[in-house]
Amino acid sequence: MKVKFNFILLFALALAVTAIVVYYALKLPPCISQYSFNSSFINLPAPKSDSDVSVEQALFGRQSIRDYKNEPLSIAEVSQLLWSAQGLNREWGRTAPSAGATYPLETYVVVGLVDSLPAGLYHYLPLNHSLEKISDGDIREGLADCSLNQRWVEDAAVDIVFAAEYSRTTNTYGKRGERYVHMEAGHAAQNVYLQCVSLKCGTVVVGAFDDICIKNLLSLPESQEPLYVMPVGRI
Repeated sequence: MKVKFNFILLFALALAVTAIVVYYALKLPPCISQYSFNSSFINLPAPKSDSDVSVEQALFGRQSIRDYKNEPLSIAEVSQLLWSAQGLNREWGRTAPSAGATYPLETYVVVGLVDSLPAGLYHYLPLNHSLEKISDGDIREGLADCSLNQRWVEDAAVDIVFAAEYSRTTNTYGKRGERYVHMEAGHAAQNVYLQCVSLKCGTVVVGAFDDICIKNLLSLPESQEPLYVMPVGRI
Protein backbone atom coordinates (compact mmCIF):
# COMPACT_ATOMS: atom_id res chain seq x y z
CA MET A 1 0.00 0.00 0.00
CA LYS A 2 2.87 2.32 0.88
CA VAL A 3 4.61 1.60 -2.45
CA LYS A 4 1.43 2.41 -4.37
CA PHE A 5 1.01 5.66 -2.42
CA ASN A 6 4.62 6.68 -3.16
CA PHE A 7 4.12 5.97 -6.87
CA ILE A 8 0.98 8.12 -6.96
CA LEU A 9 2.80 10.89 -5.11
CA LEU A 10 5.74 10.83 -7.52
CA PHE A 11 3.42 10.77 -10.52
CA ALA A 12 1.47 13.78 -9.18
CA LEU A 13 4.73 15.63 -8.52
CA ALA A 14 5.94 14.95 -12.07
CA LEU A 15 2.67 16.27 -13.50
CA ALA A 16 2.95 19.42 -11.38
CA VAL A 17 6.52 20.10 -12.51
CA THR A 18 5.55 19.55 -16.16
CA ALA A 19 2.62 21.93 -15.81
CA ILE A 20 4.85 24.63 -14.31
CA VAL A 21 7.45 24.27 -17.08
CA VAL A 22 4.79 24.46 -19.80
CA TYR A 23 3.12 27.45 -18.14
CA TYR A 24 6.30 29.50 -17.98
CA ALA A 25 7.34 28.46 -21.48
CA LEU A 26 4.05 29.83 -22.78
CA LYS A 27 4.52 33.02 -20.76
CA LEU A 28 7.92 33.77 -22.31
CA PRO A 29 7.86 36.77 -24.67
CA PRO A 30 7.45 35.74 -28.32
CA CYS A 31 10.54 37.65 -29.43
CA ILE A 32 12.86 35.06 -27.87
CA SER A 33 11.73 32.63 -30.59
CA GLN A 34 13.32 33.50 -33.91
CA TYR A 35 13.36 31.67 -37.19
CA SER A 36 16.78 30.31 -38.09
CA PHE A 37 18.25 28.79 -41.23
CA ASN A 38 20.84 27.03 -39.04
CA SER A 39 23.69 28.55 -41.01
CA SER A 40 26.89 30.34 -40.01
CA PHE A 41 26.56 33.33 -37.66
CA ILE A 42 28.29 36.71 -37.52
CA ASN A 43 28.09 38.80 -34.36
CA LEU A 44 27.38 42.47 -35.11
CA PRO A 45 28.96 45.43 -33.30
CA ALA A 46 26.84 46.68 -30.42
CA PRO A 47 24.41 49.42 -31.53
CA LYS A 48 24.86 52.96 -30.27
CA SER A 49 22.16 54.61 -28.19
CA ASP A 50 23.03 58.23 -28.98
CA SER A 51 24.27 60.46 -31.81
CA ASP A 52 24.71 64.10 -32.78
CA VAL A 53 21.35 64.06 -34.62
CA SER A 54 18.22 64.69 -32.57
CA VAL A 55 14.89 63.01 -33.24
CA GLU A 56 13.58 66.36 -34.48
CA GLN A 57 16.50 66.77 -36.89
CA ALA A 58 15.99 63.24 -38.19
CA LEU A 59 12.30 63.96 -38.80
CA PHE A 60 13.12 67.16 -40.65
CA GLY A 61 15.71 65.32 -42.73
CA ARG A 62 13.63 62.25 -43.57
CA GLN A 63 13.05 61.82 -47.30
CA SER A 64 13.06 59.13 -49.96
CA ILE A 65 16.42 59.01 -51.75
CA ARG A 66 17.14 56.86 -54.80
CA ASP A 67 20.63 58.01 -55.84
CA TYR A 68 23.59 56.49 -54.01
CA LYS A 69 27.35 56.71 -54.21
CA ASN A 70 29.28 53.60 -55.15
CA GLU A 71 30.84 53.46 -51.70
CA PRO A 72 30.68 50.81 -48.98
CA LEU A 73 28.91 51.05 -45.65
CA SER A 74 30.71 49.93 -42.52
CA ILE A 75 29.56 46.85 -40.65
CA ALA A 76 28.83 49.15 -37.68
CA GLU A 77 26.39 51.11 -39.86
CA VAL A 78 24.69 47.92 -41.00
CA SER A 79 24.45 46.90 -37.35
CA GLN A 80 22.81 50.22 -36.47
CA LEU A 81 20.32 49.98 -39.36
CA LEU A 82 19.21 46.47 -38.48
CA TRP A 83 18.95 47.29 -34.80
CA SER A 84 16.78 50.32 -35.59
CA ALA A 85 14.51 48.11 -37.70
CA GLN A 86 13.91 45.19 -35.33
CA GLY A 87 16.56 45.15 -32.61
CA LEU A 88 16.02 44.77 -28.88
CA ASN A 89 15.86 47.98 -26.85
CA ARG A 90 15.07 46.31 -23.51
CA GLU A 91 15.02 42.76 -22.17
CA TRP A 92 12.23 41.45 -24.41
CA GLY A 93 11.10 44.55 -26.33
CA ARG A 94 12.03 45.74 -29.80
CA THR A 95 12.59 49.14 -31.38
CA ALA A 96 9.33 48.85 -33.37
CA PRO A 97 5.96 48.19 -31.66
CA SER A 98 4.20 44.92 -32.35
CA ALA A 99 0.56 43.97 -31.73
CA GLY A 100 0.49 41.71 -28.69
CA ALA A 101 4.28 41.36 -28.92
CA THR A 102 3.76 38.74 -31.64
CA TYR A 103 6.69 40.02 -33.76
CA PRO A 104 5.72 38.69 -37.21
CA LEU A 105 8.54 40.38 -39.13
CA GLU A 106 11.71 38.68 -40.35
CA THR A 107 14.50 40.94 -41.58
CA TYR A 108 16.92 40.06 -44.36
CA VAL A 109 19.81 42.07 -45.77
CA VAL A 110 21.22 41.74 -49.26
CA VAL A 111 24.84 42.87 -48.93
CA GLY A 112 26.74 44.28 -51.88
CA LEU A 113 29.22 46.85 -50.53
CA VAL A 114 30.03 46.58 -46.83
CA ASP A 115 33.50 46.75 -45.28
CA SER A 116 34.44 43.49 -43.52
CA LEU A 117 31.24 41.75 -44.65
CA PRO A 118 31.33 39.65 -47.84
CA ALA A 119 28.60 40.12 -50.43
CA GLY A 120 25.73 37.76 -49.84
CA LEU A 121 22.30 37.23 -48.33
CA TYR A 122 21.94 37.42 -44.56
CA HIS A 123 19.15 36.97 -42.03
CA TYR A 124 19.04 39.25 -38.97
CA LEU A 125 18.60 37.60 -35.56
CA PRO A 126 17.44 40.26 -33.05
CA LEU A 127 17.83 38.16 -29.91
CA ASN A 128 21.62 38.03 -30.07
CA HIS A 129 22.05 40.90 -32.58
CA SER A 130 23.76 38.78 -35.18
CA LEU A 131 23.60 37.89 -38.85
CA GLU A 132 22.99 34.43 -40.19
CA LYS A 133 24.50 33.87 -43.62
CA ILE A 134 22.10 32.24 -46.07
CA SER A 135 24.13 32.42 -49.27
CA ASP A 136 27.25 33.96 -50.82
CA GLY A 137 27.39 36.30 -53.78
CA ASP A 138 26.02 39.68 -54.80
CA ILE A 139 22.33 39.34 -55.71
CA ARG A 140 21.48 43.04 -55.86
CA GLU A 141 20.96 42.91 -59.62
CA GLY A 142 18.55 40.00 -59.24
CA LEU A 143 16.70 41.83 -56.48
CA ALA A 144 16.39 44.89 -58.74
CA ASP A 145 14.97 42.66 -61.48
CA CYS A 146 12.41 41.28 -59.02
CA SER A 147 11.61 44.88 -58.04
CA LEU A 148 10.34 45.68 -61.54
CA ASN A 149 13.71 47.05 -62.67
CA GLN A 150 14.00 49.77 -60.03
CA ARG A 151 17.75 50.15 -60.48
CA TRP A 152 18.37 51.96 -57.16
CA VAL A 153 17.86 48.55 -55.57
CA GLU A 154 20.97 47.39 -57.43
CA ASP A 155 22.89 50.64 -56.82
CA ALA A 156 22.47 50.58 -53.03
CA ALA A 157 25.24 49.26 -50.80
CA VAL A 158 22.71 47.02 -49.06
CA ASP A 159 19.03 46.20 -49.37
CA ILE A 160 16.98 45.51 -46.27
CA VAL A 161 14.03 43.21 -46.96
CA PHE A 162 11.14 42.82 -44.52
CA ALA A 163 9.10 39.63 -44.72
CA ALA A 164 6.09 38.65 -42.62
CA GLU A 165 5.08 35.44 -40.91
CA TYR A 166 1.40 36.42 -40.70
CA SER A 167 0.31 33.48 -38.57
CA ARG A 168 2.24 34.77 -35.55
CA THR A 169 -0.21 37.66 -35.35
CA THR A 170 -3.35 36.21 -36.94
CA ASN A 171 -3.29 33.27 -34.52
CA THR A 172 -4.06 35.84 -31.83
CA TYR A 173 -6.09 38.47 -33.69
CA GLY A 174 -7.63 36.58 -36.58
CA LYS A 175 -8.04 38.28 -39.95
CA ARG A 176 -7.52 41.71 -38.41
CA GLY A 177 -4.02 40.63 -37.47
CA GLU A 178 -2.98 41.10 -41.10
CA ARG A 179 -3.60 44.83 -40.68
CA TYR A 180 -1.46 44.84 -37.56
CA VAL A 181 1.39 43.17 -39.44
CA HIS A 182 1.31 45.91 -42.08
CA MET A 183 1.30 48.58 -39.38
CA GLU A 184 4.38 47.00 -37.83
CA ALA A 185 6.20 46.95 -41.15
CA GLY A 186 5.54 50.69 -41.43
CA HIS A 187 6.93 51.29 -37.94
CA ALA A 188 10.11 49.35 -38.76
CA ALA A 189 10.57 51.11 -42.10
CA GLN A 190 10.22 54.55 -40.50
CA ASN A 191 12.88 53.58 -37.97
CA VAL A 192 15.23 52.78 -40.86
CA TYR A 193 14.45 56.13 -42.50
CA LEU A 194 15.30 58.05 -39.33
CA GLN A 195 18.42 55.99 -38.67
CA CYS A 196 19.58 56.71 -42.22
CA VAL A 197 19.37 60.46 -41.56
CA SER A 198 21.52 59.98 -38.46
CA LEU A 199 24.06 57.95 -40.47
CA LYS A 200 24.00 60.40 -43.39
CA CYS A 201 22.72 57.69 -45.70
CA GLY A 202 19.73 57.51 -47.99
CA THR A 203 16.91 55.02 -48.37
CA VAL A 204 13.50 54.55 -49.96
CA VAL A 205 10.69 52.06 -49.39
CA VAL A 206 10.01 49.82 -52.37
CA GLY A 207 6.69 48.02 -52.42
CA ALA A 208 6.41 47.30 -56.15
CA PHE A 209 7.94 43.89 -56.78
CA ASP A 210 7.19 40.36 -57.89
CA ASP A 211 6.48 38.46 -54.67
CA ILE A 212 7.29 35.02 -56.05
CA CYS A 213 10.51 36.27 -57.65
CA ILE A 214 11.73 37.67 -54.32
CA LYS A 215 10.67 34.59 -52.37
CA ASN A 216 12.67 32.41 -54.74
CA LEU A 217 15.68 34.72 -54.85
CA LEU A 218 15.89 34.98 -51.05
CA SER A 219 14.90 31.34 -50.45
CA LEU A 220 12.17 32.51 -48.09
CA PRO A 221 10.20 29.84 -46.22
CA GLU A 222 6.80 29.15 -47.73
CA SER A 223 5.12 30.70 -44.68
CA GLN A 224 6.83 34.11 -45.16
CA GLU A 225 5.70 36.88 -47.50
CA PRO A 226 7.90 39.84 -48.59
CA LEU A 227 6.50 43.26 -47.68
CA TYR A 228 9.22 45.87 -48.20
CA VAL A 229 12.55 46.30 -49.94
CA MET A 230 14.64 49.19 -48.57
CA PRO A 231 17.84 50.02 -50.50
CA VAL A 232 20.37 51.93 -48.39
CA GLY A 233 23.47 53.75 -49.62
CA ARG A 234 25.69 56.77 -49.15
CA ILE A 235 24.45 60.05 -50.58
